[in-house]
Amino acid sequence: MGVAYGTAKSGVGVASMGVMSIGINPKAKSYYSFDGYAHLSSSLSCGLVDLSAGMAIRIVGDAGVRTYNLTEDVYI
Repeated sequence: MGVAYGTAKSGVGVASMGVMSIGINPKAKSYYSFDGYAHLSSSLSCGLVDLSAGMAIRIVGDAGVRTYNLTEDVYI
């Protein structure tokens, strides 16, 4: 939670710096709604992939722990 909050705050700071003082960034351009939707869709797809990977890891890990618990002989 803390990492996400820090990342969001730093991103907002960098974005506001680029908007407020265009002289700092000579390549600054106006931000169109298409760019916003492109960034939204890419972040949603990455977030959903991370969520599904986390769920898959949880399911596999749970199955492994339950199987390990049933086994008396463990070969390492």
